[in-house]
Amino acid sequence: MTSIQLQNVSNEYVLKNVNLTIVDKTLFMLIGPSGAGKTTLLKAIAGLVKYAGRILFDGEPLDGVPPEGRGVGYVPQDFTLFPHMTVEENVAYGLKVKNVPYVEVVRRIKELLEIMGIYELRKRYPRDLSGGEKQRVAIARALAIDPKVLLLDEPLSNLDPRTSKYVREWLKYIIRKLSITTIWVTHDVNDVEESNCKVGVMLDGVLEQVGHYHEILSSPSNDKVSKFLGLANVFPCDVVSFRGPFAEVDVNGLRIMVPYDGGKVSKIVIHPHDVVVSKEKSWAFAVNSYEGVLEEVVNERCSVNLKVRVNDEVVFNAELPEDIYKLTNLKTGEKVYLMVKPRSIKVIS
Repeated sequence: MTSIQLQNVSNEYVLKNVNLTIVDKTLFMLIGPSGAGKTTLLKAIAGLVKYAGRILFDGEPLDGVPPEGRGVGYVPQDFTLFPHMTVEENVAYGLKVKNVPYVEVVRRIKELLEIMGIYELRKRYPRDLSGGEKQRVAIARALAIDPKVLLLDEPLSNLDPRTSKYVREWLKYIIRKLSITTIWVTHDVNDVEESNCKVGVMLDGVLEQVGHYHEILSSPSNDKVSKFLGLANVFPCDVVSFRGPFAEVDVNGLRIMVPYDGGKVSKIVIHPHDVVVSKEKSWAFAVNSYEGVLEEVVNERCSVNLKVRVNDEVVFNAELPEDIYKLTNLKTGEKVYLMVKPRSIKVIS
């Protein structure tokens, strides 16, 4: 397959000197908030927007090569299926544009639809498909032209949470099966945290950090990366005991129950929005419930950040939606209760 190199790739008002190398036959996940430049980067690779710098496939520069000559399969966020075409007609579109012989078109469509598990849907129109089925058709269409590189722009954003979880694993399976170099763009940390692949964090048009997800969690390159990934609560710890699928760890005198799969535990990460803060103790939390003092309240755009001191060494950061915070009537200097569900805690070896 194909390796990808980006050398000082910039785009007016968006991308800022992006440098990146992606090894052939691998999945690379690009994560960042909306407006970070992720989609613009995909479009630059596909030749759909103007850019400065160099883009190379297998060491060969593509700058100046039109989209149809780059060998890229691009799946946009909204899938853009042709509503007046059936599934098989949508998938065949690129092949017919390239004047591929009819016999080869038929063979290729059958092969791809069987791989995608949607061959029985070949005569249906997009209006008769679910979100997950539409996505499979869009990917099959992108793959029909036998591209060198597959670009996926927020492939799970239009799916409900239950479907999204299933399709996430299916997509990873398909990418491995086809051994195609793939860039997967997402804003959702859930898409990357279980993936065994390289991840890039993009913020404000800058590729801030590249590495495996747990490497980035362990050593974020700067405060902006930490804040985006919710790394305000990263605590070194020691394991005290084991209880089935959980371990009890010690964080500077504070005992916390965390998920445990038998591996080493050196740090835990708790996202601020997973920290519950209340004036009253919730009896729904049998473990990981603590008394503390609300030390600081910081209002941001649509949320409120709280700092709660539990003991001399441990301070938790919590994040509440602004409307929820107003209902809690919390005040600095007062005693509060802090609670964390064990399964919301991430463990770093």
